[in-house]
Formats: sequence, C-alpha cells, structure tokens
Amino acid sequence: MIYFQLFWAFFISNILGYGGGPPSIPLIQNEVVDHYKWMSVKEFGEMLAVGNALPSPIATKLAGYVGYQVAGVPGATIALFATVAPTAIAMILLLQFINIFRSAPQVKAMTQSVRPMVTVLLGTMTYQFIMGAVEGIGWMQTIILSVASYLLLETWKVHPAIVIVAAMVYGYIFIG
Repeated sequence: MIYFQLFWAFFISNILGYGGGPPSIPLIQNEVVDHYKWMSVKEFGEMLAVGNALPSPIATKLAGYVGYQVAGVPGATIALFATVAPTAIAMILLLQFINIFRSAPQVKAMTQSVRPMVTVLLGTMTYQFIMGAVEGIGWMQTIILSVASYLLLETWKVHPAIVIVAAMVYGYIFIG
C-alpha cells in the first residue's frame, strides 16, 4: 500500500504542478506533509533547502529523498517514476500537436492565468517556512538570516549553495 501511496502522491503532484519545478513544490508539500504526514513542515523545508543547492530538477530530488525515507530504494524508484511519468506521458501523446497549439491565444491565456495561482501557492509555502523558522529559532535569528540571505543572493550574487552552507554554519555556531 505504501508504494501506491508514494506513486499517487508524486504522480498527482506533478500532473497538477503545471510547468514543473516551483509550481509542483507546494503540491508535493501538501501530499508529503499534510496528507500522508511522512514529514513535518520543518523537515520538508530543510529537505527543500538542501535540494535547491543540488543540480537537477527539484521535483525529482524531492521524490528520491521522500521515497527513500518512506520505503527505501524501491520507494525512491517508484516516487521518481511517478514524478517523471506525467511529463513522459504528455510528451508521447501530445508531441505531434505542439506546433499547432504553441501560438494559440487560448494556450497563452491559460499560461498567463496560472501564474497568479502559482504565486499564491509559493507565498503560502514561504509564510509556513518563516513561521516554522520563527518557532524554531526565534524572530531575531530569522530576521538576521533572512536579511543576510537576501543581501548575499540579490546584492552580491553569491551562489545559493554557498548561502545555504553559510546559514548551516551560522546555525551551528550561533544557534546551537
């Protein structure tokens, strides 16, 4: 039963996560944290932070990690397959129509209408992560890390992996 749950959680998240990547993250979080309760919001946030520092698409990294944590190597394999299956199926079935629909105004309108929803989903997830950080380390540490991360990423263009490692070192030294 756990294998079917893994498959369904990642299949449904990735078939509904229009565009893959960031749009699918809140859907995966909903399945993994809220629905099946395989991990907490804090654990999901930590997994997402480390996963973003690694190369390759985020959805496959999340699937591999969660699948392995829940059911070992077979679980990771099933979750990874469920993550790529929607795209593979769509590519096989719709490849011959891609040129016909690419410039259709309805398709362009659909793409534009999905963006606000994705923005709200990502904003909600960000709020949950911030509240989890505040609960774990307090307002002051959360503000310090948020401002420092923003400056490092946006002002000085430091690579995200370096910022994540720096935050881990900061946490080890100053937070305990």
